[in-house]
Amino acid sequence: MEIKRVFDILENLKNTSAKNDILSAKENPSNERPGKKWVNYSVNDFVNNANYVGSALLSLGLNSGDNVAIMANNMPQWNFVDYGAQQVGMPSAPIFPTISNDDLKYILNHCEAKIIFISEKSTYQKLASMEDELPHLKYVFCFHDIDGVKPFSEFLELGKQNLALEKINAIKSGITENTLMTILYTSGTTGQPKGVMISHKNMISNVMICKDIAPFTNKWRALSFLPLNHVYERFLNTLYLYHNVSIYYAENFETIGDNCREIHPEIFVAVPRILERVLEKIISAGDKLSGIKKKIFDLSLRLAERYELDGANGPWYELQRTICDKLVYSKWRAAVGGNVKVIVSGGAALNPRLHRIFNCANLTLLQGYGLTETCVVVAVNRLGKGNMMFGTVGQVVENSQVKISEKDGEILMKGPSLMIGYYKNPEVTEEAIDKDGWFHTGDIGKFVGGKFLKITDRKKEIFKNSSGKYISPVAIENKLKESKFIEHCIVIGEGQKHASALIIPSIANFKEHFNENNIDWPGNDNIHDHDEIKKIINAHIQKVNTTLALFEQLKRCQLIAGNWAVESGEITPKLSLKRKFITEKNKDVILKIFGEGE
Repeated sequence: MEIKRVFDILENLKNTSAKNDILSAKENPSNERPGKKWVNYSVNDFVNNANYVGSALLSLGLNSGDNVAIMANNMPQWNFVDYGAQQVGMPSAPIFPTISNDDLKYILNHCEAKIIFISEKSTYQKLASMEDELPHLKYVFCFHDIDGVKPFSEFLELGKQNLALEKINAIKSGITENTLMTILYTSGTTGQPKGVMISHKNMISNVMICKDIAPFTNKWRALSFLPLNHVYERFLNTLYLYHNVSIYYAENFETIGDNCREIHPEIFVAVPRILERVLEKIISAGDKLSGIKKKIFDLSLRLAERYELDGANGPWYELQRTICDKLVYSKWRAAVGGNVKVIVSGGAALNPRLHRIFNCANLTLLQGYGLTETCVVVAVNRLGKGNMMFGTVGQVVENSQVKISEKDGEILMKGPSLMIGYYKNPEVTEEAIDKDGWFHTGDIGKFVGGKFLKITDRKKEIFKNSSGKYISPVAIENKLKESKFIEHCIVIGEGQKHASALIIPSIANFKEHFNENNIDWPGNDNIHDHDEIKKIINAHIQKVNTTLALFEQLKRCQLIAGNWAVESGEITPKLSLKRKFITEKNKDVILKIFGEGE
């Protein structure tokens, strides 16, 4: 059948597949001994549960066009809700479980969600704390058993008892490829989330253009662990289902290795930080070796670090690589299940060293590039000779156009995967998509050899950490500057494991504080290293951290001496930070923050 809407994939599976593990996760079934085991859901289970969800939503009085919030960890039930809501024309509004209270309240009120599905007690506690401030929210259901919250099983039973297949089919017939499918909230420069509107066409066009990115078969298994709340994992899950690939949801980030060895996946997607952790474990294990084994391991790592594609290093290198593959690299592959054919990296810049090492070890790693607004893939490295280049994000996908702005080098994009716009925000939509239909990505780039796209900088002040999470430095800096003891500050952490900050204490206010408390003044040049000053500012940082999502929280902040001024180049005449200048000037301090004690 022709697939134009995302839920058409489910209908296609129903007609072509009898697979009994299309979705799977570790659960602790009732009436059994404590402990989790893999629980499989067949295509038939998926279809039925999606129909129960749609029927239950209608039974509760929700109508097509109402938004359905999902704030839960990855699991088969996430998909049941997503596809069930799609079939009755109700866009989903996924929300990160670790989001701050302020952003949660804003999103639920902005999208006017009438129902939310959750998985954690902590999420329910957040909702309960703001119950009076959520006028639109009427129903809360939980995928896990939590006292005081209606269970998902009760919701499904409601759907079974009020099964409305004729009505669902009637609604489905009125849904087109241009119908809004989901609203994905992403941080803006002020820290206030923006709702990216993704249509069925946006998602399906990207699935179809990327369907041959790997040699998929219906025998494959995929391990899924990045949040389904993000468009990246959501898109790959859609691609897997299109190919009838079984999706197994990891328990958590700490169990990825164990889960790989249990299910032996052929594919998974990751952000660079996950891959860094895999390599760190490999190197740590190698460091414990001795004698000839240690020498062979060290050789294998040195070879991998200078790997070039398509045998470019010559026959002697390839002979050594073959030996190291039998003795070392095969063990690396075994550590991730032994069957991995492809790993896709996205969400943040991939270190070329990492890219070389994985590919040398026959763990084929494909780096791609895209944004929430482009429903993921704009460019991607691919399999086959001449289709990959280290240090780039690959070639632009065939159904999209990319050009580099002559004005400032910004990457501009247009294509069928480009969002409808920002929800309830036409002004910001017009800022992002110009009159000629070009989307301004905020990234700076260039083409290498006229073929491969390379990201060179970020025009926007928002940055991503190494896990691919967006962080708005301005919003956090404004919170830091609420303290009178902080004169200047800059939040840093692009591509790093955590966010941090450089802080210049206020000489005037600390002098006053020292005087009032009979503390000897250490001198203007030494205040950044005084215990009392550190204590006060650290207390404020901890207070700010309580208002932030976990991935935004500041660690290992550094007090520095001096002052930032227009004259010395750190700030503009309108008092904006010159971020590049400041980070370059303090590169030694920043290196210590992110280079030590990790």
